[in-house]
Amino acid sequence: QVQLVESGGGLVQAGGSLRVSCAASGRTFSNYVMGWFRQAPGKEREFVAAISSSGSSEYYAGSVKGRFTISRDNAKNTVYLQMNSLKPEDTANYYCAGAYSAYDVRDRGRYAYWGQGTQVTVSS
Repeated sequence: QVQLVESGGGLVQAGGSLRVSCAASGRTFSNYVMGWFRQAPGKEREFVAAISSSGSSEYYAGSVKGRFTISRDNAKNTVYLQMNSLKPEDTANYYCAGAYSAYDVRDRGRYAYWGQGTQVTVSS
C-alpha cells in the first residue's frame, strides 16, 4: 500500500507560478511511476504529467507542455509539479497518483494509488 498526500495548492494570478508536492509513504516509492492528474468542476479527471520511476523519462499533456515540469526526489519520497505561466483554465483539483509501470501513463486506470488532491485556483 502507498499513501499519497498532496500539498502546495492555492490561489495565484494568471501568469504566475506555483509548485505542488506529493509526499509518499508505505512501499518503496522509487518502484513507482508517478503522475499528476487534475479535475475541474463538471469535467473528467485528466492527465497532466508523469515521470518514470528513475526520473529519466517525463510525459506531458499537450496543454501544459512547456509550462509545467514534473520531477521527483526518491530520497525524499516526493514528486513535484512546477507550474509556470498559469492560466485560468488550469484551475482544478490536482491529484498525484502512483502506477506500477510506464505503460500508457496517460490512462488514469493504470494508477493504483491516489492522493486526496490539492486545489489550484488561477484568477484572471
